[in-house]
Amino acid sequence: MRPIEEVGAGLGLSPDDLIPYGRTKAKIRLRVLETHRRAPRGKLVVVSSITPTPAGEGKTTTTIGLGQALGRLKRRAVIALREPSIGPIMGVKGGGTGGGRAQVIPHDEINLHFTGDLHAVAAAHNLLAAVLDNHLYHDNPLRIDPRQILWRRVIDMNDRALRHVVVGLGGRTQGVPHEGGFLITAASEVMALLCLAEDLADLKERLRRILVAFTYDGEPVLAEALKVAGAMTALLREALQPNLVQTLEGTPALVHGGPFANIAHGCNSVLATKMALALGELCVTEAGFGFDLGAEKFFDIKCPTAGLSPDAVVLVASVRALKYHGGVAIRELDREDPGALTRGFPNLEKHVEDTRLFGVPLVVAINRFPSDTPAELEVLREHCAALGIPAAVTDVHREGGAGGIALAECLLDLLATTPSRFRPLYDWSLPVKEKIRLIATRMYGASAIYYTRRAERDIEQINKLGYSGLPICMAKTPRSLSDDPALRGRPEDFTVTVDEVGISAGAGFLVPITGEIMTMPGLPKRPAAEQIDMDEAGNILGLG
Repeated sequence: MRPIEEVGAGLGLSPDDLIPYGRTKAKIRLRVLETHRRAPRGKLVVVSSITPTPAGEGKTTTTIGLGQALGRLKRRAVIALREPSIGPIMGVKGGGTGGGRAQVIPHDEINLHFTGDLHAVAAAHNLLAAVLDNHLYHDNPLRIDPRQILWRRVIDMNDRALRHVVVGLGGRTQGVPHEGGFLITAASEVMALLCLAEDLADLKERLRRILVAFTYDGEPVLAEALKVAGAMTALLREALQPNLVQTLEGTPALVHGGPFANIAHGCNSVLATKMALALGELCVTEAGFGFDLGAEKFFDIKCPTAGLSPDAVVLVASVRALKYHGGVAIRELDREDPGALTRGFPNLEKHVEDTRLFGVPLVVAINRFPSDTPAELEVLREHCAALGIPAAVTDVHREGGAGGIALAECLLDLLATTPSRFRPLYDWSLPVKEKIRLIATRMYGASAIYYTRRAERDIEQINKLGYSGLPICMAKTPRSLSDDPALRGRPEDFTVTVDEVGISAGAGFLVPITGEIMTMPGLPKRPAAEQIDMDEAGNILGLG
C-alpha cells in the first residue's frame, strides 16, 4: 500500500488537507470542496445492476475494477463507495470491499471499525433516544405519548432478538415502560441524513428536523424540541468528513457513509461524491441493490437534493444471475444452459428500460465468473447488441484493472459520443400517491397499488403535517422487481401493497413500506463470523 499522503498528492491534496488515521487511511477536510470550487467537474458514472440474486452479480467488485482499469488508461478516476456494516459482514454477506484483485484496502480495517463513522452515527442516534426517554422520566413537559414514539435505538450488529423490546422496566426509578426496538445502524435516519448533508450547518438543521414522536394531542415532536441537535452534530463532526483509501492498484477511493438501499437511499455521501467529481476526471460510484432500488433513489433523491447530474450508467449483469432469473436452481448454475440464460433476459431488459426513463447513457458490464462458457457469454453479448446497448465482458476479480480495460474503453467511448439528458422520474411536488404510482408502475412494472388502512391514514397525516412535497424512498425487497421476493425474472400483472408510509423528515424523504422489510437483520444458522479468526501475528483471517 502506498502511504495515504501519496494517494492524496495524486489528487492534488496537501498533507494539511488530510487527517491521517495511520499510514493507509485518512479523512479529507471539508474545506477541500471550497478550494476546488472552480475546478472542472468530472464525469459522474453510476454503477448499478440487474435484480440481485444469491448467484452474485459483483457490483462493488466491478466498480473497483472499473476504476482501476481507468487508471491503467491514464484517466484520473476516483471511486466513491459506501462503508460496509459490521452486522452483515458477520452474518450472510461477508466483507464489503470487493473481491479478488479488485478490492479497496486495507480491507480488514474498512470492513471492521474503519474510522469509526458507524459508531459515531450509532452514538448520535442513541443520544436522541436516551434524551427522549429521559424527558418522559422527568415529568414529560412536552406531553409525549409513549405509545407514539417513532425513534428506536440502533446497533451495528445483526440481532433479531432486539427487533421488538420493552424499555423502562424495573420500577419507578428505571424510566417509563414502553415498547421499542432496535434498527441496524445502516438503517438509521441519522446515517441517511449524514450522507445527504452538504456541510455541518446543513447536518445540524437536518438533525433538528427529525420527527421522533407525537404528543397525546397528536402533534409532532421534532428533535429540536429535545435540544440535542447540537450535541448530535458534535458527535458527527468527524464522521461527516469523507474517508480516503486506495485500491490494490493504488486508485484513490472515497469510502464514506453506508445507508441501506431500501429503508434509506443506499448511496454514499453527497460530500464524497462531490469531492470525487472535484478531484478526478471521473467519479465511479455505486448505488445499492438493483437499478429499481438504489439507482432510482440515486436519481430521484440524491441527485435533486445535491444538484448532481449523472453522465452514464454501468449496469452489471452476470450469466449466473440471469440463469437464476431464468429458473435455474443455485446448485445447477455452473452447468452450461443458454436456454435458461435466454429465459432470464427479461429481467435485464426491464432494467435497461428503467435506465432509459432517466435519459442517461448505458453500458452493460458482463461480470465473468469461472463457470461461464464462451457460448453463454456470446449469447449475452449478442442480446445486448440486439437491444442497442454497448456491452463488455469484465474479469476484474481475477485480473484486476487489466480485466476491466474493455469496459473502461467502452465507457469512455460512450461518454465521448452520447450526451446525458438526465431527468428525474417525477416532480417532488406531485401528490404522494402519484409519486408512488409512478415508481411502482414505471420502475417495477406493477399493474396496481393497494394501500392498507394504516397506509391511508399515514398519507392523510403526511398531507396534514406538510410533508407531502418530499420525495419517495420505496422500501421493497431487492430480490424481485415486485414486492414478493419469490418472483424472479420480470414479473407482470402484480399489485404492490403499501403497508405504511414513514416520515424521514430529517433526511428529507417519505418511506412507503412494501412487504416484509427487515431493518434489523438476523444471523443465519452458520454466520460468517464463525469463519473469522486471527493468527499469532495479529493478522485477521476469513474476512472475505
